[in-house]
Amino acid sequence: MEALATTPAMRRAGIIEQYRDWLPVTDATPVITLLEGSTPLIPAPALARAIDPKLKVYLKYEGLNPTGSFKDRGMTMAISKACEAGAKAVICASTGNTAASAAAYSARAGIQCAVLLPKGEVALGKVSQSLMHGAKVIAIDGNFDDALRLVREITDEYPIELVNSLNPYRIEGQKSGAFEICDVLGEPPDFHCIPVGNAGNITAYWKGYNEYFQAGVTQRLPKMLGYQAAGSAPIYYGHPIAEPDTIATAIRIGNPASWKKAEAARDDSGGMIDIVTDDEILEAYTMLASLEGVFCEPASAASVAGLYKTAKSGYFTEPATCVCILTGHGLKDPTRAVAVAPQLIDLPPDKGRILETLGISA
Repeated sequence: MEALATTPAMRRAGIIEQYRDWLPVTDATPVITLLEGSTPLIPAPALARAIDPKLKVYLKYEGLNPTGSFKDRGMTMAISKACEAGAKAVICASTGNTAASAAAYSARAGIQCAVLLPKGEVALGKVSQSLMHGAKVIAIDGNFDDALRLVREITDEYPIELVNSLNPYRIEGQKSGAFEICDVLGEPPDFHCIPVGNAGNITAYWKGYNEYFQAGVTQRLPKMLGYQAAGSAPIYYGHPIAEPDTIATAIRIGNPASWKKAEAARDDSGGMIDIVTDDEILEAYTMLASLEGVFCEPASAASVAGLYKTAKSGYFTEPATCVCILTGHGLKDPTRAVAVAPQLIDLPPDKGRILETLGISA
């Protein structure tokens, strides 16, 4: 198969129509889409200068998907295939983004959706999305891993479709991000930097790169550089984390479902899975917004924080192209943004005071 040329009309088609030949769909598959995909690959020259001038850095801004995160790529496939199988209800465990996406695509399909969230650990923007789309949102006393265990038990016993990344159709949809990167650059990047939580996304991107390579569309593969939050890094430490702790709620997961596949992506590509601290994540979060005008949620910034840390270690000895995946939009977690951004300036409606504050002489 050849890489698909992207015309303006095709970019509005959604990933199933754009990459139909690469996905497990047939003419009988009802395509449930919100026109996801075709997110921009943004050059980040100011960020590159701050990190390492040898590098050419691009940002794959997945926050511009319909529900504001990369989850829509997998959910269009999962919900479409669930509808094809005649499912009337779906369920997921979530730290927020999967819930928002599952709720939206279920609403689009006209089927029921239930989500289990860890109480008090999901950003308000994500909870509001799930509620607005009509999902049954259940907050449990426990963490994401407890929620995932429960939904697995439920779907094993009852006719409800599981739409977490354990569902293989989720991975199939999410691999489209790798296709898009190659279609834009003409080849894979040298290094692919990505946050790692439940580890489905690093698994999916590696699958996509491999499929293009094996079909002869591209001639090489990237090194996969995955980054976990230091307080929630079971793959890095080599054992589950009973009480994961990080401000990056989207990757606050102590026992990833795709653990072994993430290790395979790391090992087969000759890459790494490392850790970044919350301070490093927040530094990258603010750098992205102030240097490049790109507002992502904190977990997304783990890819940039990791690239920064890796560059400072002397890892990059030659010029290289790096793509950082920004998994979700900054408006997913407005509370965090307000906490770290410069504060509002409160002034009376006085032109002189405003000019003075702006450093402009009247």
